[in-house]
Amino acid sequence: MADTKTYTGNRTQDFVPIKEIRDGIVVLEDGTLRAILMASAVNIALKSIEEQQATIMQFQGFLNSIEFPVQISVQSRRQDIKPYLMTLERRVQQQEEELLRLQTKEYIEFIRWFTDSVNIMSKKFYVVIPYSGGLLNAQTTQKKGFFSTLFGGQNKKQQELGSSAFEEQRSQLEQRVAIVKSGLSRFGVRSEQLNTEQAIEVYYNIFNPGDSHRNIPQLI
Repeated sequence: MADTKTYTGNRTQDFVPIKEIRDGIVVLEDGTLRAILMASAVNIALKSIEEQQATIMQFQGFLNSIEFPVQISVQSRRQDIKPYLMTLERRVQQQEEELLRLQTKEYIEFIRWFTDSVNIMSKKFYVVIPYSGGLLNAQTTQKKGFFSTLFGGQNKKQQELGSSAFEEQRSQLEQRVAIVKSGLSRFGVRSEQLNTEQAIEVYYNIFNPGDSHRNIPQLI
């Protein structure tokens, strides 16, 4: 009989450098903070040459105006078209006009053919803003698995521990967030800071790309 061996390697959560997400702020294992902005897209190809140049210059001016680093992240996912098709099929059943019912069925078949031929991708744009002015004490939160911390919660003692230091640093980080939001708005990019639940969803989708999970609302 073959000997059975137990694998004792590192778990996936051991590679996640996040200690907790508190009040929409990501606290990393090294004590630094991150705020995440979701940004709207700008289709520069639809602009005139003059507008394109102006947008590029404004973006360049924005980058030159900030005195701290930022990370721009783009997440691409294949669009799940099934909910849309189900909505159309319900409308077919409710439609009393025969011609409209036939046209809707043809449209459904076209959408199915098109999505089978071409990958329809959804893109989400994020700006990650760091702050490391005064590192949070490593003992402010108990070291636990990332997802168990997120979904399991913390006791009252853990929440109160180091709260004053966290609030002070969050205030500094939020000043940076305001600067970035103002800079992005100058060339037509709207942005909103993610709350705790939304930030959890972003990281969950990153580390679990195959799972069907709740989506972050898009900025229209």
